[in-house]
Amino acid sequence: MTLTTTIGAAPAVSAVEHPFPLTADDRNRKRDQPSADNHQGDSQDNGKGAKKPKGTPVPCDTDALIAAITLANARGGATLNLATDCTYLLTADIDGAGLPAIVTPITLNGGTHTTIERAAAADEFRILTVNTGGDLTLNKLTITGGNTTDAGGAILVNAGGTLTTNHSTITRNITDSNGGAISSDGSTSVNHSTISHNTAGNVGGGITNFGLLDVKKSQVNDNTAATGGGVMSFGTVRIAHSTIAANSAPTGTIGGVFISGTGTVTESHITKNTATEAAGVVIDFNTQLTLRSVALVGNTATSGRAGGLATSENSAVVIEGSVIANNTAATDGGGIYNPTELVSRNTKITGNQADRGAGIFNLDAATLVGTKVVKNVAITDGGGIFNDGGTVELNTATGTLVIKNRPNNCVDVPDCAD
Repeated sequence: MTLTTTIGAAPAVSAVEHPFPLTADDRNRKRDQPSADNHQGDSQDNGKGAKKPKGTPVPCDTDALIAAITLANARGGATLNLATDCTYLLTADIDGAGLPAIVTPITLNGGTHTTIERAAAADEFRILTVNTGGDLTLNKLTITGGNTTDAGGAILVNAGGTLTTNHSTITRNITDSNGGAISSDGSTSVNHSTISHNTAGNVGGGITNFGLLDVKKSQVNDNTAATGGGVMSFGTVRIAHSTIAANSAPTGTIGGVFISGTGTVTESHITKNTATEAAGVVIDFNTQLTLRSVALVGNTATSGRAGGLATSENSAVVIEGSVIANNTAATDGGGIYNPTELVSRNTKITGNQADRGAGIFNLDAATLVGTKVVKNVAITDGGGIFNDGGTVELNTATGTLVIKNRPNNCVDVPDCAD
């Protein structure tokens, strides 16, 4: 594979300088941490008005919280009610984290202004580690200040571990490795939560996933990484009713979301993400992606291809009922850069900009059903669609239109009139 034919290959997760595309050896490398079946804590309220579960009160004292988690692990689990208007300030490194590793089902209930924070003057460590058999649920908590050279700036979920966050915020954590907020080899569910202003020196400024990741009614915003500012998923990811916005890879590729394996994004906004190349959504080789009712808007590839969506070879992409608008690429593919099989249904591709193929730059097989490609602007050629050796099927009987693009509607697309 060369850069002339594919774009969405994942960076090696072991290096800050990332070859692009990724080789098979890179994708099969041993990861920093050893995946698991997902389930949520049975006692969470999920914003539906359920009563707060009974639990053991934990006073506003860090040593008391450490002792309570230690006892819960020893007794096979517990629900712990943390104090409101309290910051549990962590000062000591306990095997790489500020709190004891979670090895049983434990729920931490917070409330108004309940925060768990690493003290700025303390040694570097993350906040929490979830090990095999651990099932951690965070309710109404803020997790902040984690700083580590290892994976998971705030939380590391190892294989066989489960993490669920409800109505929580994970912010301003740092790792030199992967997953500024969360790195997960197990199962992670992010519900009604905010992942923001986290930083990764390698991949996944917000979240890095090697297992199963569910993001629902949440925001992954303003995170930064060398590659993959928002979400980097090498397993299975489902994103629904969420916003992935203003994430960046200022000197690297992939601004918003990277998916390798299987991904479904529904009823979500992926906006204003930036990278040198591949700014919005990027998929790897041999990946299945469905975008349904997604707004992919205002993403910018500052010096390369693929402002909105970047696909890779030997993959399958279905876009339904979505809007791909006002994305920008410095070279090819302002809205979509496509070297694989892609079907677009009832989607509007408009206002995108690029040097070539402002709406779509196609190298393989694109089928447009009930799709409008309008008012896109290319500097050199192919304002609507630039077809570079592939095939583009315009199903005009379903209402597909390619009109009002500049300087022309199409290059090498049969039945497309200028």
